Amino acid sequence: MTNEVVKAYLTVTDAIAQDASPEAAYQAVDKAVKGLIGHGLFTILVRCEGGEEVERVYSSQPDAYPVQGRKRMGPTPWGDLVLTRKQTFLGRDKEAIRWAFPDHELIESLGLGCVINVSVQEGGEILGTLNVLDKEGAYTSEEQVALVRSFTPLLISALTKARK
Repeated sequence: MTNEVVKAYLTVTDAIAQDASPEAAYQAVDKAVKGLIGHGLFTILVRCEGGEEVERVYSSQPDAYPVQGRKRMGPTPWGDLVLTRKQTFLGRDKEAIRWAFPDHELIESLGLGCVINVSVQEGGEILGTLNVLDKEGAYTSEEQVALVRSFTPLLISALTKARK
């Protein structure tokens, strides 16, 4: 693990130690991920009761993607992959964005063309997802996915609070 990654983790854990609010955790993970791999949009979704819908609890671009926006993603191919089968999703290009998201036109209008989606889990239960998007071609490797995924345990407490 590089010093840069260790510093990013410590920044997040220090932020959470100082402020137990979900927002502090969301902002710290956003900043850490942006510093390590960059992003044009960073969102966190909480899985709503029943599992069919997800609700946005954090957005780095609240004008385009406001907090509390809901999407029915459970019965979609993306929902099956990420929410049911608990797999990560690396969408390397705009075609993948179109496959995954009904709001792909808005995503593309923001200059975004690739995505990493990882679930936040506790005891096998999916609490929500961490989602990073950037210009097409920015995310190409499973190492980038693993790096994003490695921050998910730091969001368990925040998402547990957000679901109440």
